[in-house]
Amino acid sequence: MQNIDVNQAKKRLSELIEQSISEGGVVITKEGQPVAKLIPFTKPKKQRKLGTARGLIKISKDFDEPLEDFKEYI
Repeated sequence: MQNIDVNQAKKRLSELIEQSISEGGVVITKEGQPVAKLIPFTKPKKQRKLGTARGLIKISKDFDEPLEDFKEYI
């Protein structure tokens, strides 16, 4: 990630936007100290909708019953 002074960033904003897209970000500094970070925007993921798998999954009636292999341990 490249560091660039705020005065230079003012002059080269379009170039820095393209650079942040290709390289993942640019740090803007003032007097050698980081003050801002220019990062590419990413679209938020779609929020999942509850209940879309309803009826697709079946659980057997004996789901909670102990397994035959483990009866000696109970």
